[in-house]
Amino acid sequence: MVKTASTMKKLGSPAPDFKLVNVDGRIVGLNEFNNKPLLVIFMCNHCPFVKHVADGLTELANDYLPKGIAIVGINSNAA
Repeated sequence: MVKTASTMKKLGSPAPDFKLVNVDGRIVGLNEFNNKPLLVIFMCNHCPFVKHVADGLTELANDYLPKGIAIVGINSNAA
């Protein structure tokens, strides 16, 4: 059980600004997505459940990136 209860913004709310380190070491922020619709996936790269759906996430990206949907995966277990 978690010590702090999760909270959720209302669906359709503007995303809060963020700056995170990308896999290539570059800092990425919300402003780089140019107000495109943004799908944010909180995941952990070494989680067995994420590994199980990795191919499906690739298919999702291949289907939606050409339609102008930006996708960000945030590894919530990494510092």
